[in-house]
Amino acid sequence: MQLIIKNRVQIVVHISIWILLYGLTFYPVLNDARPIPSDVFPKVIVIIILFYINYFYLVPEYLLKKSVLFYILVSLGLLAISVLLINHFYEPKFPDNFFFNRIRPRGFMIMPYYKLFLNLGIPYVISAILRMYVEWKRNENLRLSVEKENIKSELQFLKAQLNPHFLFNSLNTIYALSVKKSPDTSEAIVDLSELMRYMIYEADKDLVPLNKEIDYIKSYIQLQRLRLSDSENVSLKITGEDRGRAVPPLMFISFIENAFKYGTDYKGKTYVKITLTITDTSIYLNVKNKIGIFREPTKNSGIGLENIRNQLKLIYPGLHKLEVENDGKDYEVSLTIYQKHSSL
Repeated sequence: MQLIIKNRVQIVVHISIWILLYGLTFYPVLNDARPIPSDVFPKVIVIIILFYINYFYLVPEYLLKKSVLFYILVSLGLLAISVLLINHFYEPKFPDNFFFNRIRPRGFMIMPYYKLFLNLGIPYVISAILRMYVEWKRNENLRLSVEKENIKSELQFLKAQLNPHFLFNSLNTIYALSVKKSPDTSEAIVDLSELMRYMIYEADKDLVPLNKEIDYIKSYIQLQRLRLSDSENVSLKITGEDRGRAVPPLMFISFIENAFKYGTDYKGKTYVKITLTITDTSIYLNVKNKIGIFREPTKNSGIGLENIRNQLKLIYPGLHKLEVENDGKDYEVSLTIYQKHSSL
């Protein structure tokens, strides 16, 4: 379908060019009811032939392949031969102010050849410019398409990394519950199954409803609460309207996951504060946790965090702000996503 549309657009462009080139030329003659000179139509045919030889063959085969000197020599040769042939067979007088106007020379004069060379050369140059623009546009569309595919492939790769990472951490949580023979183990398994369902059926999409992403976060936090011996200082505060808003799936979970991973000390005490603020123009996430003893995050704090950094660069270039603060006691992540009016 797109190919058909492109072909139609090219046809319209070519028709428009010929109308502009010769509509104004023939209008004075037709308007004054003057006879059209006999050599006009042969010249037009020659111009059209030169135009499309240049458009379909010479420009793509030589000019665009950097054989510029050869292209110029061949073009000048074609134009010169065409001028000589036309002047050999046709030497009529032309009305004043006519596009192909020339006066029958007395003896040898250069002006008629010069004017005819311009008459043939101008459409010839236009054909070269038009073909170069078409090729540039085609290459630009191809570049954008490849770039888009590369971004899509990279995002899929990042998500493929994230999912096993998340599953590994969640299974560790359930394992910890089972070791303690906690009655919450079965509930944790149900929570994990819901989380996995979301990851399987939603995470492969470009965008998901924000309310679904929030439900996913709530389920994850609930799963974490089950494994904690002290979850009193775990909080989630959400403000703003999430209806009609959309975000890339799994965008926030790595920040929250790292907060739980490093916000729990060896005694099991956890301090994690999560705030999600939704406005008309942005989504703001703040995650703060105490740095547990012997659990201070390092530069290589996990695949998930670096994964999300890369996704933000790909999806929201210039439209996000990520700040990380670490004073040795508290670790705080603030993420602002400026909405591109993404909605579902």
